Amino acid sequence: MSNSPTANTQKFANTPTTVVSAKPVVLSAPDRGEDLQVRVSAPATGSDLPIIVFSHGFGWSMNGYAPLADFWAARGFVVVQPTHLDSRTLGLPADDPRTPRIWRFRVEDLKRVLDELDQLEASVPGLKGRLDRRRIAVAGHSWGAQTASTLLGARVLGSDGVPGEDLSDPRVKAGVLLALPGRGDDLTPFAAEHLPFMKPSFDHMTAPALIVAGDHDQSALSTRGPDWFTDPYFLSPGSKSLLTLFDAEHSLGGIPGYEVAETTDESPERVALIQQLTWAYLRSALYPEDTSWQAASSALEEDPQPLGKLQSK
Repeated sequence: MSNSPTANTQKFANTPTTVVSAKPVVLSAPDRGEDLQVRVSAPATGSDLPIIVFSHGFGWSMNGYAPLADFWAARGFVVVQPTHLDSRTLGLPADDPRTPRIWRFRVEDLKRVLDELDQLEASVPGLKGRLDRRRIAVAGHSWGAQTASTLLGARVLGSDGVPGEDLSDPRVKAGVLLALPGRGDDLTPFAAEHLPFMKPSFDHMTAPALIVAGDHDQSALSTRGPDWFTDPYFLSPGSKSLLTLFDAEHSLGGIPGYEVAETTDESPERVALIQQLTWAYLRSALYPEDTSWQAASSALEEDPQPLGKLQSK
């Protein structure tokens, strides 16, 4: 069978393949105080496979977000999910000296994954030699979306309002940012005091990205309404798309997992739409000749009872 992007797209879209998953793959991280545990999920067949590095939301782990990871991997992506230090599975105490820098450790976790692709590839039976390292995307939900956004060019503003260090990574070509927090000017007093890293500048977030926001996502960290989560689209330059989901709250219908307690707006239909659109977006972002995104966008536009709306710039 041809390995052309179009042929692969049709194959994976029409017939999800068996997924092979390995966990924990342990990456040495002496400067972190805890080795990095990673889950790798990959289609059992196919070559030149593109890569998604996924950053989980607060408290989650490599075991979360199965509705997304399973879907993407069954349709041609290698999905790598690191467990960040804030994971409930690690039980880091609030007074741990690393706590103020966890946001930086999170970014370093994603970069460590990219640095150690050889080891990750060797750790999954049958995966060796099948990765396409020219086609790498990042994705994340909530705090994970903020983590992923830094590799796309977003920066954290210092107390003086000056953008901090550029942590973008040229290996990353595109991103999917789900429920990504907006401007730091609109934080509640609690968030402003305890979460000083939540002051992003999107001025340099130039890489292509799909931003997904729920129009009923009322954050306890913001003094604004759900439109706060659309800031990353409106305040960033470059090629961006915004999917606004109707009636969606912070879990966007249930993407953190099947039947998890924190999902306040359970909607399998909404999750299915996110699965299809995120997959199609990344296919076309990584393979410019691929028409998956155009087809998925048109299908949403033509739906007589759409679950959301798309806009692009």
